[in-house]
Amino acid sequence: MLFLVAALLLLGVVLGTVAHAPLGFTVVAAVVIAVWLGVFALRERHARRRGTSH
Repeated sequence: MLFLVAALLLLGVVLGTVAHAPLGFTVVAAVVIAVWLGVFALRERHARRRGTSH
């Protein structure tokens, strides 16, 4: 999952509007997205182990 975030960030820097944003903002946004995806993955794993949908 972190590889996906890094790949999308690199793609954005090379091809997209992220190239126009300051590097500090880009790094902070990437970290926020990575943390959000990590929390989501942990919640999903926990829910599947308990056998519930939430």
